[in-house]
Amino acid sequence: MSEMNRFFYLKLAVNNLKKNAQTYIPYLLTCICTIMMFYNMRFLVVAKDIGNLSDSASLRAVLSLGAGVIAVFSVIFLFYTNSFLIKRRKKEFGLFNILGMEKKHIAKIMFWETLFAAVISLCVGLAAGILFSKLMILLLFKIISFEVTFGFEIPIAAVIYTTVLFGGIFILNLINNIFQVFRSKPIELLQGGNVGEKEPRANWLIAIIGVVTLGIAYYIALTTESPLAALQLFFVAVVLAMIGTHCLFNAGSIALLKMLRKNNKYYYQLKHFIPVSGMIYRMKQNATGLANICILSTAVIVMLSTTVSMYIGMEDVLRTRYPRNIIVSALNVSDEQAIKLDAAIEEQAKAADISQKDVIRYRPMSFTTLQNGASFTADHSGNYVFDNIAIVVCITADDYNKMENKSVSLSSGEALLYTLRGDLPGDTISFNGFELSIKDRLPTLETEGRMSAMVNNSYYLIVDDFDTIQQIYNSLSAVQGDMGELSYHYAFDVDGDRDAQISLVSTLQKAVQEIKADGYVEGAESSRESFYSLYGGLFFIGIFLGLLFIMATVLIIYYKQIAEGYDDRERFEIMQKVGMSRAEVKQAIKSQVLTVFFLPLVTAVIHIAFAFKVITKMLEVLNLTNVQLYAGCTAVTILVFAVFYVIVYALTARTYYHIVS
Repeated sequence: MSEMNRFFYLKLAVNNLKKNAQTYIPYLLTCICTIMMFYNMRFLVVAKDIGNLSDSASLRAVLSLGAGVIAVFSVIFLFYTNSFLIKRRKKEFGLFNILGMEKKHIAKIMFWETLFAAVISLCVGLAAGILFSKLMILLLFKIISFEVTFGFEIPIAAVIYTTVLFGGIFILNLINNIFQVFRSKPIELLQGGNVGEKEPRANWLIAIIGVVTLGIAYYIALTTESPLAALQLFFVAVVLAMIGTHCLFNAGSIALLKMLRKNNKYYYQLKHFIPVSGMIYRMKQNATGLANICILSTAVIVMLSTTVSMYIGMEDVLRTRYPRNIIVSALNVSDEQAIKLDAAIEEQAKAADISQKDVIRYRPMSFTTLQNGASFTADHSGNYVFDNIAIVVCITADDYNKMENKSVSLSSGEALLYTLRGDLPGDTISFNGFELSIKDRLPTLETEGRMSAMVNNSYYLIVDDFDTIQQIYNSLSAVQGDMGELSYHYAFDVDGDRDAQISLVSTLQKAVQEIKADGYVEGAESSRESFYSLYGGLFFIGIFLGLLFIMATVLIIYYKQIAEGYDDRERFEIMQKVGMSRAEVKQAIKSQVLTVFFLPLVTAVIHIAFAFKVITKMLEVLNLTNVQLYAGCTAVTILVFAVFYVIVYALTARTYYHIVS
């Protein structure tokens, strides 16, 4: 008998899945795609072929971060979409309960349903992931311009990670579903699909919270000037924007609909009356879905626009980081060592048959300071506060004139200022009491490439001679005395091919070591592979996560339209019985769907417009300073996503109409 019972519940579970195919098939497809994407990301993290890259550690770190994001998103999203399924099934479970089936028997049916869903999703998802894994690594290698390798592997670690993660998600969903059934009375289950039909009140407190949090998020985005502050505050702004979006969609949308209802000229029209009255009654449950669509749309556009712009602008990135093809830098270099370095560079370039172009040579001195307006001090305890830390690089007028081909003359106490990053007000600059008058502010200056990636405020100061630099040192130093030797910076462009440049970097590095200078040699071509690994990896993850978020957006929209369709079907049947034509019903449906459907997209574009400035500041840290490129990529991404959004609207609106009519 017990075996019969077991097969009875199993058969009932299979029949239930077939009967609810309209809601379960999209859910299963989403589970399969999510499993496939997570497996492929974990596969790439541990793939042996990645180890052949010179900077494989950085790429693995980026891919591991991507896998972590997919894991967290999968837990939240699949738990969220499962709530749609259980909501549609509550009436069915309530009927089972009324007909005499105990809740523990319903739990058995749910167990079998979840087991079937888990087995199908994991088997098909892992099989698809394994099947497409080689394609994924080929795509990654194509993006990062790395030579393709032969071979095929199935890392057991990736399979185990995927099985454990998604097995755990299905178990959590099962526990939640059983809990929902056990805590509900039979009559509540029967009415489960109609929960939320009571007209919600316009909660002004939540609306005010939404306005305040979103206002703070926008204020942070618009007023953030330094990349350091952008990195520190961006996550805070994102969280506040998410809270504000949810609050305004929940409270603000209801208030807006009630205002429309009070407008008699607008409300008492056939095409407005039904949509407005219908949405008011279910806006509480609608608003959360719309807010999630808005947040996911924003995430897709930001992720794709940033990663695409970084990848397309790779040459700009390399040029920002390496203003010249080859750069030699060293700390505390004596005049004798500087002469030897000059000779070694000349000798090695000549030996490699490489001519130097656009040479930049100067002897700087850098100071790490604490900035307060136009005043700079030093924290001798070493406990620097990151918010106001600033780097000041001093160069003599002679070096400046040689590198810029100028004939600037400065008297004692005068200086030229170039602001790479930050804000320095007024016409004087003070170093712990020692003041210099700013004679002029330079619009451009050939700076050291490493400074472009600094998140701190950075200033270049051109002074009259070495003695002034010594005075700055004495003012900032706790102990008076000799500050030591100046640093050394020598950079130049070449006409040689990639291999010749890499070879020259290698030989120059050996020459620097022989001179016993505390320095390094770097070149754009030597670092190209590392940059493509990092930025190509980010671009790859951007595509991956963009597709995942798009899939999530489509599923939420689909389920929202199905839920709306079933909720509205009875209402539209009544309307047709009292005289409305099918054409009028269709027009009313179109008005209702259009009223709310494009609100998330419009809001997402507004979010991106406000976030544009702070994102450009963060991209500066990654050496992308081409704002026009990022603006263009953002505009194109929004346009493409909007077209896709319209297509999804057309398809889901048709599904909605088929249900209600």
